[in-house]
Amino acid sequence: MTQPRKHRYPFVPYAPPRLPVDEGLRRGAEFRHLDRRRSVRWFSPDPVPVEAIELAVRAANTAPSGAHQQPWTFVATRDLVVKHRIRVAAEQEERRFYRERKIPEWRAALAPLETGEHKEFLEVAPWLVVVFAQKHRVLPNGQLQKTYYASESVGIACGFFIAALHSMGLTTLTHTPNPMAFLGRVLHRPATERPYILFPVGYPADDCEVPDLTRKPLSEALVFVGD
Repeated sequence: MTQPRKHRYPFVPYAPPRLPVDEGLRRGAEFRHLDRRRSVRWFSPDPVPVEAIELAVRAANTAPSGAHQQPWTFVATRDLVVKHRIRVAAEQEERRFYRERKIPEWRAALAPLETGEHKEFLEVAPWLVVVFAQKHRVLPNGQLQKTYYASESVGIACGFFIAALHSMGLTTLTHTPNPMAFLGRVLHRPATERPYILFPVGYPADDCEVPDLTRKPLSEALVFVGD
């Protein structure tokens, strides 16, 4: 019997069930449903229950984070006035991008997606969920503490969020108007947070289309080294 480890802080046992190899692989294969996930710009206005948003954020909230600081805030709205304000401000920034900024390489990369300055989906999708990264967190004594690896941690949480939405038959888009500071003002977020991604969430429209794209094969995405 091994000697118990000594800790300065509270630890608890962790003993998830160890699955038989075949069962583990079967569950891994079921995750292939993400092969059908696509980013969507044409949404149905059909309502999505608030419970779906809660479930997706619950999944996101299980993501690992640097020093377990969980530096994310998910702000969800279905308010028509708020959604309109977000669309107006987002399109203002998008007009600058498409009409004024001289970044031909980025525009060329976006060309196959046929994106533009008009963002109707921001009002059509029943929910908008904006994820904020907490640059600092407020301690009980009111002092600010820097968060570490905030961008990496929030990115992982967003991935969990997207996977959960897809599992429920919902669609979304990782929308990142640049700059995004207006989202903090519209949604009344503190200066310690910065907007990270804007997710419209809903069901795809009946006439939804997506670009005809292919994903890189596993042989390009995975490299084994050594024996």
